[in-house]
Amino acid sequence: MRLAQVNVARMRAGPDSPMMAGFMAAVDPVYRIAEDTPGFVWRLRGAGGHLPTCRDEVHGWQVVNVSIWSSYEALHQFVYRSHHGGLVRRRAEWFLPTPQPSTALWWVTDDDRPGMDESRARLTVLRREGPSPRAFSLRRRFGPDGSPVRRR
Repeated sequence: MRLAQVNVARMRAGPDSPMMAGFMAAVDPVYRIAEDTPGFVWRLRGAGGHLPTCRDEVHGWQVVNVSIWSSYEALHQFVYRSHHGGLVRRRAEWFLPTPQPSTALWWVTDDDRPGMDESRARLTVLRREGPSPRAFSLRRRFGPDGSPVRRR
């Protein structure tokens, strides 16, 4: 089993806007870091292999990241211990407040590659029902066997 994750963020402006230029310039280098991180397995790619985005009629432009990792520890290393962590701390420059949670995790088989719709549906499940083996949060995780994981 592998760990899938989806995270969404509401952009302050469209991807071609000068307001988003700093973020857009960081996307490809950060994806390269992710792909070089031990434990990275796969990521959903948008048009032309770039940033997956969607235009939501209610919420405006959203960035939707979907990736698969060998473990939670590998994902955590990338998110918080790489250059990506510095960008997370700057998120208010580029993104509006997003309904929480904005990240959902779930376990997939080794050959599963979830699409955008399936991934966003997992986030909806987490928001509506709370953490469960079907969709869980960074703070309340479940193992591949469905049992709760105690935080260290």
